[in-house]
Amino acid sequence: MRVDAPWHTTEGLLGRLTLADGRWLCVYDWPREDARAGVLFVHGLGEHAGRYGRLAAWFNASGYTARSYDQRGHGRSPGQRGGLARPLELLEDLAEVYARFARELGKPPLLLGHSMGALVALHAVIDGRLAPPALVLSSPALRTWASAWEQALARQLSRWLPNLPLRSGLPFEALSHDAAVVAAYRNDPLRSGWITPRLARFIFAGGRHCIARAPQLSVPTLLLVAGADRLVDAGGSRAFAAAAPAGLLTTHQFGTLFHELFNEAEPARGEVLALLARWLQAHGRSALHRRSPPYEGEGSRL
Repeated sequence: MRVDAPWHTTEGLLGRLTLADGRWLCVYDWPREDARAGVLFVHGLGEHAGRYGRLAAWFNASGYTARSYDQRGHGRSPGQRGGLARPLELLEDLAEVYARFARELGKPPLLLGHSMGALVALHAVIDGRLAPPALVLSSPALRTWASAWEQALARQLSRWLPNLPLRSGLPFEALSHDAAVVAAYRNDPLRSGWITPRLARFIFAGGRHCIARAPQLSVPTLLLVAGADRLVDAGGSRAFAAAAPAGLLTTHQFGTLFHELFNEAEPARGEVLALLARWLQAHGRSALHRRSPPYEGEGSRL
């Protein structure tokens, strides 16, 4: 597995990561020469790694080198939009990308997942596919707003028409209170609004799997919950928190915030980042030995 011919863009340093079976994924790097630690981001449904440049800059300023990648069927990576060739393909991809990054760093990086990406990250950790020193989950898709009949339909379709393209129907305006974030997402040419029955079933079943195996969580984890989330049901996060080992899991719910906590309007965005910095310092997993950098208005309170 290798990163082929990286090139510079305004979104970061891009390259193709060739996997063991010859497939490739688009990888984004935001390097720091003197980094004391690393962080790998896993993005959510329909989006792509290029949207994490601002968060990567915050981690860079905090002493981290950062990496992310476009998941299968997303962004610049190949594959049917919102589709899966195999039911557990996203977990397999993450395990390979993480292992490569860890070898390059000489130590395992912090793992941070958002929404579907948080589900993928948690699923991989709970199943023992990887063991990061710490895990951050932002608005994880552990439970959705899909009805029981919609989930049953996805289960049936995944058997007979697994690659049927369906509209995801995610409401743009529920991403963030920041109008600029919503507009940028709406106009993003790399955004996808598709999902297939096989991917939908993975999300539904994966959430139930993670909640059921919550007692087996084995790494320090920060769970960030958007209390006004209309894209995922925050009840899934609360159910996971109730069953996970109290000594390993720290949960914080932001009562009035929308789904993309790291892209919320100020002053909320700064509060989310300040809480993350405090948690990283308390768990001894970060290079934040100096004051955390500002993040477009950090310092004001909710």
